[in-house]
Amino acid sequence: MASYIQIPDDEKGYELDVFCVPKHYEADLDRVIIPHGLIMDRTERLARDIVRDMGGHHIVALCVLKGGYKFFADLLDYIKALNQNSDKSVPLTVDFIRLKSYCNDKSTNSVKVIGGDELATLTGKNVLIVEDIVETGKTMETLLSLLSEYNPKMVKVVSLLVKRTPRSSGYRPDYIGFEVPDSFLVGYALDYNEYFRDLSHICVLKESATEKYKV
Repeated sequence: MASYIQIPDDEKGYELDVFCVPKHYEADLDRVIIPHGLIMDRTERLARDIVRDMGGHHIVALCVLKGGYKFFADLLDYIKALNQNSDKSVPLTVDFIRLKSYCNDKSTNSVKVIGGDELATLTGKNVLIVEDIVETGKTMETLLSLLSEYNPKMVKVVSLLVKRTPRSSGYRPDYIGFEVPDSFLVGYALDYNEYFRDLSHICVLKESATEKYKV
């Protein structure tokens, strides 16, 4: 079972005015639930766990865009630092895939894979999928099923967040940063219709903002 930090349902979080939050988002956010510094410390530990478990293997780190780009970049920076300063190292190459399963704040039943034609290059490789958030788990199960058709040697999944929701399929990643309540979260590259990616902390979005930024 993957270790993780559990954020309880009744977590009060932090008032916005105790952190630096962009002025243009202040009216849209309820509270900070995971400060940026805590994200970075947890990401550093995830990097250490991955190097411990996968050290010595050539890994293709597969970033799930767009929401995963910030976590992906920071995780790889920590892995690179470990590669330079420890006895065990992980040779890395990177690739990118984009999945789409959301319309506004609702998850759809279909998953659109953009860039899937290039998955054939992963045949026989050790793959580390880097995701920002696992909610129902259906999107990741779809990707893993698609990947299996190309016969990678090994596939591991690291997700910064896993949402605690009754809609979950029961899927759990191999590495988890935080287990979070069933709230709509934004920041640290998690978006709502492309807004809030430029927010450093992970925050709870106000219900009024879902209407304001609806497409």
